[in-house]
Amino acid sequence: MTSTRTQRRWIKNRRDLLVFIVIFALVSLIIAGGAFLLWAANPAQPGAVALAALESSESVAVTQADGVITFDPFTPDQRSVGFVFYPGALVDPRAYAPILRPLAEAGYLVVTRTMPLNLAIFNVSAADALRAAHPEIAAWVIGGHSMGGAMASRYALERGDLAGLALLGSFPFGDLSGAPLPTVSIYGDSDGLISLKQIDESRAALPAETEYVLLEGANHAQFGDYGAQRGDLPAALPAADQQAATAAALLALLEQVERDAVSDQG
Repeated sequence: MTSTRTQRRWIKNRRDLLVFIVIFALVSLIIAGGAFLLWAANPAQPGAVALAALESSESVAVTQADGVITFDPFTPDQRSVGFVFYPGALVDPRAYAPILRPLAEAGYLVVTRTMPLNLAIFNVSAADALRAAHPEIAAWVIGGHSMGGAMASRYALERGDLAGLALLGSFPFGDLSGAPLPTVSIYGDSDGLISLKQIDESRAALPAETEYVLLEGANHAQFGDYGAQRGDLPAALPAADQQAATAAALLALLEQVERDAVSDQG
């Protein structure tokens, strides 16, 4: 009987009940926050193909410092256009070396970086510092994969001084339909995370002249080399072919931007 009365008195004490609720909420937040940090601190790692593409050679110098990866072409007449790349959510940026290195081999400077908690949404303006470190580049194209592509489009929208935009298995964050911005959207029909319907619906928010490159049999994860991704579909297109086709589409955009710059100067 005493126990029941004590319990009833405690429940009727609003102040104690409020304290209990606050403590419970704080503990839940701490646990959830810890779980999130643990989850975000373990990005998908690069595979053997990506690691091999990170090796310097006679044609490309690859440097990794303070989370920034630079693919610098060894050429006396380096192109005046550079490319900034934002990695997908929870993916180590090194995993994208197979699609980025070919651009440097063609003479274009390429830079990418690790994002806070491996999520580009926490550093949308990352390109500011990457661009400032290379004043020799006259025009910049920005691109990204998945969330990285969405945040790259947001950066392009906010800055307004980019020369081009590339979306890989992604869609825009904001309305770029009125921007005079050469854009390419590269996507696969076996992508389990970004559907063809989402790509189609995003067209209204992209420039009218956007180039759409459908890679038949391509999925979401094979835009990089980091293994299978939860929720994705199996790819019918070999990873090497998907990455080569992606690099070719990116190269075409960079060359277009370069031609436009020369035309404007002429």
